Amino acid sequence: MSQTLAEKFYYLMKLGREFELRCKEEYLKGNISGFLHLAVGEEAVHVGAVVGFGKGDLFCPYREHVLALARGIDPRLIMAEMFGKVTGVSKGKGGSMHLYEPRLDFYGGNAIVAAHIPHAVGAGYARKLMGEKAGVLCIFGDGATNNGTFFESLNMASLWEVPVLFLCENNQYAIGTHISRSSYLKDLYLKARDYMPSLQVDGMDVFEVYQAVIRAKEYIEEYGKPYFIEALTYRFEGHSMADKGDYRSPREMEMFKKRDPLELLMKKSLKEGWLTKEQIVLIDQRVERLIDESVEFAKNSPEPSEEELYSDLYCGVCSHVIP
Repeated sequence: MSQTLAEKFYYLMKLGREFELRCKEEYLKGNISGFLHLAVGEEAVHVGAVVGFGKGDLFCPYREHVLALARGIDPRLIMAEMFGKVTGVSKGKGGSMHLYEPRLDFYGGNAIVAAHIPHAVGAGYARKLMGEKAGVLCIFGDGATNNGTFFESLNMASLWEVPVLFLCENNQYAIGTHISRSSYLKDLYLKARDYMPSLQVDGMDVFEVYQAVIRAKEYIEEYGKPYFIEALTYRFEGHSMADKGDYRSPREMEMFKKRDPLELLMKKSLKEGWLTKEQIVLIDQRVERLIDESVEFAKNSPEPSEEELYSDLYCGVCSHVIP
C-alpha cells in the first residue's frame, strides 16, 4: 500500500511542482497574464489532502493549480486556461485564479480571501439534506482565519452539524504579513477547538497529511459533523508573481527548503524501498512530456470568441432565472 501511495504521491507532487514552474516561465514570456499565485513548497498539503479525502465537494482559494491536478483535471485544460484559451477548463475566462470543474466536484479559485468558506458550509448543508455522506473539503490559508467569515462559518457548521472538513494550510504569511503580526493565536487549530475536533499536522509530510485527512473524512461521514486540520507548510515563491518575497530572510528560506516536501518524499521512498531511482527517473520523464504537451496544446488553442462574453452569465438549468 505504501509503495502504491508513494508512487502516486510522487507523480502528483512532481507534476504540480513542474507545472507551476513552467507556468512561471510562461508568465515571464508573456504567454500567461493577470495574476499567478504559485504553491511551490505546499504540494504535500494539496496532494495528501485531495487524495485522502476522495469523493466529495472541494472548495479552495486561488492558489489551486496543484489541487486541480490532484483532483484529476487534465493538465492540458488547466494550462490552456492559464493561457486564456477557449479550450481551458473555464473556457479561458477564469485564468489562474478561477479553475472550475463541476463534473469533478471541483469548485475552486475564489479570488476573495475566505469567501469560499461559507460556500463550503452551504454545500455541506445541501449534502446533509440530500442524505449524502461524501462531505465537503474546504481548503484555505492562514490569512483567512483572521476574517469574520471564517468564524461565522465555523459557528454555522457546528450549529447545523454539517459534514465539512476545514483544512488550513498555514504557510506563516498572508501575502507579506507574518502570522506573528496578524494573529493572536499562532497555532491556528486552537481557533476551532471550541467548535469541533481540531488538530495540527506536519504539512511537509504528505503521508501525515493523507492519514489525518482520512481520519477526518471518516469522522465527518460517520457523525455528520465538521472537523478542523491545520497543516504547517511553507511556500518557496512569493505571494504572487508581483511579489519578490524579499521580506523573508535567506536563513528562513534555507531552513524551510531543507524540508522540501518533494525531496522528503523521494528520500523516504528510496530508504523504505517504495521507489527506485529508475522509477523516479521514469516519473520525471513522464511529467516533463506531459507538461510540454500541455504548453503546446495551450499555444495552439484558439482564443475565446466575443460571443463568450455573454455566455455563462445565468444559470442554464434554473427555470426561475430569466436572462
